Amino acid sequence: MKKQISDITMGNPKKMLKPIATTMIANLVNMFPFSFMTIIVINIYEYHAKAKTNLNTTILWLLWLGMLVAILLVYWCESKSYRSIYRSAYETSAEGRGMLAEHIRRLPLGYLMSKDVSELGNMMMSDFHQIEDAATNFLPQVVSGVMIPSLAFIGLLFVDWRLSVAMFAGFPFSILIILAVRGLEGKFGKTHSKARLAQANCLQEYLFGIKVIKAYNLGGKNFKTLQQAFSRFMKESIKLEGGLGPFFLVAIAFLQTGLSLITICGVYLLLDGELTVPVFALFLLAGTHIFDPLVVSIMRLPGFKYNAMAGNRIVNLLNQPIMQGQKESPTKHNIKFKNVKFAYDKNIVLDDVSVEMKEGTLTAVVGPSGSGKSTLLKLIARFYDPQVGTVTFGEVNQQEINPESLMKKISMVFQDVYLFQDTIKNNIRYGRENASQDEIELAAKQACCHDFIMKLPKGYDTMVGEGGSTLSGGEKQRISIARAILKDSPVILLDEATSSLDPENELDMQKAINRLIEGRTVIMIAHRLKTVVNADNIIVMERGKILEQGKHIELLSNKKLYKRLWDLQEKTSGWNIVQ
Repeated sequence: MKKQISDITMGNPKKMLKPIATTMIANLVNMFPFSFMTIIVINIYEYHAKAKTNLNTTILWLLWLGMLVAILLVYWCESKSYRSIYRSAYETSAEGRGMLAEHIRRLPLGYLMSKDVSELGNMMMSDFHQIEDAATNFLPQVVSGVMIPSLAFIGLLFVDWRLSVAMFAGFPFSILIILAVRGLEGKFGKTHSKARLAQANCLQEYLFGIKVIKAYNLGGKNFKTLQQAFSRFMKESIKLEGGLGPFFLVAIAFLQTGLSLITICGVYLLLDGELTVPVFALFLLAGTHIFDPLVVSIMRLPGFKYNAMAGNRIVNLLNQPIMQGQKESPTKHNIKFKNVKFAYDKNIVLDDVSVEMKEGTLTAVVGPSGSGKSTLLKLIARFYDPQVGTVTFGEVNQQEINPESLMKKISMVFQDVYLFQDTIKNNIRYGRENASQDEIELAAKQACCHDFIMKLPKGYDTMVGEGGSTLSGGEKQRISIARAILKDSPVILLDEATSSLDPENELDMQKAINRLIEGRTVIMIAHRLKTVVNADNIIVMERGKILEQGKHIELLSNKKLYKRLWDLQEKTSGWNIVQ
């Protein structure tokens, strides 16, 4: 139980002390009306049993008034408990979502790439919803439901130990049943969680791929996969509820035998003259209500444990080590690879790479697809750390540099541009949050996107669809370049930055890039070799290795891979589609 409480509070169980305490107080106060009722019954019994001439109605009226006050007190305590529980749960969840999002941002990209996007999204929304549910509808009631009967049992022992034992005689059997199904409960819970995640993954894939499904008439097959995921989740849900429910119902049945045992034991004790009717009445009234919180606890215990699994997944992700490094970025901006090896799982992508990108120069990286070009840039940006060898930034090992400090020195334009669901102005401003409107427009002009932005309905205040879906590929790429220009960082990484541009804008973009690289360290991946003929150094890669490097003229004279790629592009540049 301790671990589950720690999981749903993300390692801070103290946050639940107040909600649990207020729930316990509310449950204790809930017994007050029945206590007054018991005293009323005793007074009426004594009036009849002892044949008193008159009934002290004043005491009865005071007791009824006390019952009314107790009911109002119950309402007040329940309200306080309700507000405390939900405020604590939702505050913890809101803080946790923000903390997890920040933690994810600081994790190595390699770890995140090994996770399914829908898994992380499901964790951020559904898992947090589950721990909210556990903190509001389960934990306070479970803890209070166990504590209140335990305290009542101790108190009633002083009244009559025999009836107290009879009242709780079935409780040990209930506990044994709950412990016996603990393994089954964990097994069913894990398979149910996997089925729920698989269902979410299939649904996300179906929705994201709906254009392909329509275009290739794949609806039947893909919908069948989705239906199978839904069906599996349904079966696991039935197994979880139907498989465990009967055991907990039997546990509750054993618990509720206490009232029957009180009746049997009490009658025998009354006949033997060892028990008074008022005490018997006290136990009968207590027995009808004292088990209610405990019954609720037993019924909610499986749900609490299941929701605690969601908390455990969140805690495990929060325990994943973030990128390390304490030093500030150096003032020098030359980059060196020394005997670097890197692999995705067992697939080697960079094999013993040693190369230097000098400060203030343009370095181009070319080669066939899959040669390791993009991975080279990702290591420079420290999205990953090499498994072997070192990458130095200004003569300092990157793994010793604070990742936040390092990224302040680097701007990166990806081949696949992602724009946020925000205005165009704010998407450019991500490069520098305090930039003025004039600075944003200047960056846009340098990136050749000012003109098309001004033609949009609201200009720079036009909203962009999620991922940039309302803009063309070339428009998104130019906005991404404007973002990099605005950041004005000393190191620029360009991953096929001109791949989505049409011939009309490519010349302007080349001019913009030429202005951008002045006085900066630029590493640029390119497939079209004509865009890199003026590079200070061209690195030619194949199968994770550097085959050759040098200036354009030098590489042509070497007559190796670069020369073959150049000749091939020259040959294919004049091709046309004929009927």
